[in-house]
Amino acid sequence: MNFEHLLQINDPENPLIEPLSRQQLWQGLLHRVENPVPFLPGLESCTILEREANALLRELDFGPASIQDRVTLAESQWVRFDIVPSETHAGGSLRITIEEPEAGFLFLRFAYETTLASNPNSEERAYIEYVKSAYHQSDVDCVRIIRTLAAGGLPQ
Repeated sequence: MNFEHLLQINDPENPLIEPLSRQQLWQGLLHRVENPVPFLPGLESCTILEREANALLRELDFGPASIQDRVTLAESQWVRFDIVPSETHAGGSLRITIEEPEAGFLFLRFAYETTLASNPNSEERAYIEYVKSAYHQSDVDCVRIIRTLAAGGLPQ
């Protein structure tokens, strides 16, 4: 299953939305890379196993389950999380891209690739819709946490 959606970050025409700079947005995404615990419900800890210039290998401990993911990034543009396939997880990926179609308008594009069926039956379709909804809610929460970080509400 492939699933993607956009979340609008800034809207200069709406004074009720506190604007974030591209740098604030990028710093929030970097925080998600370095300390994903606030971003992933159920995550107990994250250990960085390898670090390169634009990539990390992490182990994510969810208590009864543990997965590894490889994170790659392009400065101020995008972050990609690839789950390393294992006996307990089939793998998958998430790419979060900062988009700025015109000055002052910032968006985050979330693009998921999973091993879920691409031609699902009716039972699988209901499950896939549930997964998409959970991904969307998680991404809305991600933006909320980034806004909280930008306002100085969580420890950096």
